Amino acid sequence: MRSDANVAGPMTDPVPGPRAESVGDGVSRETPPPMDDTPIGRAAQLAVEALGRAGEGLPRPNRTRVMVVANQKGGVGKTTTTVNLAASLALHGARVLVVDLDPQGNASTALGIDHHADVPSIYDVLVESRPLSEVVQPVPDVEGLFCAPATIDLAGAEIELVSLVARESRLQRAIQAYEQPLDYILIDCPPSLGLLTVNAMVAGAEVLIPIQCEYYALEGLGQLLRNVDLVRGHLNPALHVSTILLTMYDGRTRLASQVAEEVRTHFGKEVLRTSIPRSVRISEAPSYGQTVLTYDPGSSGSLSYLEAAREIALRGVGVHYEAQHAHTSSQNSQQNVSEGIQ
Repeated sequence: MRSDANVAGPMTDPVPGPRAESVGDGVSRETPPPMDDTPIGRAAQLAVEALGRAGEGLPRPNRTRVMVVANQKGGVGKTTTTVNLAASLALHGARVLVVDLDPQGNASTALGIDHHADVPSIYDVLVESRPLSEVVQPVPDVEGLFCAPATIDLAGAEIELVSLVARESRLQRAIQAYEQPLDYILIDCPPSLGLLTVNAMVAGAEVLIPIQCEYYALEGLGQLLRNVDLVRGHLNPALHVSTILLTMYDGRTRLASQVAEEVRTHFGKEVLRTSIPRSVRISEAPSYGQTVLTYDPGSSGSLSYLEAAREIALRGVGVHYEAQHAHTSSQNSQQNVSEGIQ
């Protein structure tokens, strides 16, 4: 039941608010304060601006940006980030493919894609050399968004890949042979650093790391960054950490602010200005086979992902980091983080 604080209480107008202005004949008119004078007003104004920008469309990258969403620490919002950023970019007018490399198939579920055992999946692409075009499905309700689903078969792919030729680059070859035009490919990795994640890192140029604003947020990141260094050194010279996204941010707690400050200190410009709040709507959306963008377009989580996607898109316009520049900036950030963790 909704309560209204203005219904009861003294009529002394103890707080600033709309003022009655006489306009004659006993009729009064309320003059509202400027929208951004209150926290609720500011939030509403930001919502209106973000929703307006969602339909604007953003400049498209010069070539397909392949982004690997990785963090071997579970529960940091990796899959949630993958699907909601993908949907946000698609709503901005981009053509986006989500590659679900997690055997649990949570990204496929969140996008409303059927991924039972008999569905052609990314497993067939990696192990059976099936063309990627034969497994990609359009996502319902979001124009321009596509998904290569994961099935339970993917759980055994790590072992099966060991004996295959060019086992680390099978996803890369499949993506290169995919002929449909795409602006972004987002690869959702499993919470481990095995052959599936290595395939993703060989196929991609950018690594996006979601970091939860909780205690032990940076735990384990050192190993992930060392793996990025190894892949860059031996298999993919263009690979670099381009984006850090703070997730599950609760501005009411000192801990979240401390974690955010620590991450920004370590990573610097790689950290997006936008952070993703802890949100019930974000958590609920996958159970309905939807992203938060279609489940509750006006929620704080939806607006935050729209802004994060916009930031990612604008960062990449006309700028595709050359390996040597990327290597320098990324290596400096990674060295700082590794020292900070150890």
